[in-house]
Amino acid sequence: LNAEIPVIGHIGLTPQSVHQLGGYRIQGREPADAERLRREASRLEELGAFAYVLECVPEALARRISGERTIPSIGIGAGSGTDGQVLVLSDLLGLDARFQPRFARRYLDGHNLVRTAIDHFGRDVRAAEFPARAEVLA
Repeated sequence: LNAEIPVIGHIGLTPQSVHQLGGYRIQGREPADAERLRREASRLEELGAFAYVLECVPEALARRISGERTIPSIGIGAGSGTDGQVLVLSDLLGLDARFQPRFARRYLDGHNLVRTAIDHFGRDVRAAEFPARAEVLA
């Protein structure tokens, strides 16, 4: 890491490595995996990360790792024992009707709202109601 550039680390389920990790699975359940995650968090702090994300790890492990580090932890699917929380915006907004991580709460039925808006747009275009005179540039 470069001390000139602020860096946030990411351990646990890292989506870019999901295939090497065996899919979208909870990380750190086995003692050896939990120890590896503890070492990774320690190393991130040693290297100068200002914070780190713990993704899809058991709550007890996230609480333990967070308690061992002096830099803040941000949880996503790591329970309430981290210093902060984050959710992927598309999960929070409910944009994908077919997929919802078990740890994500939908705060909006975004899929149906977007679908309704697109249907209305298509109907207005087919009916020659869009664009209206006020929406046409002179």
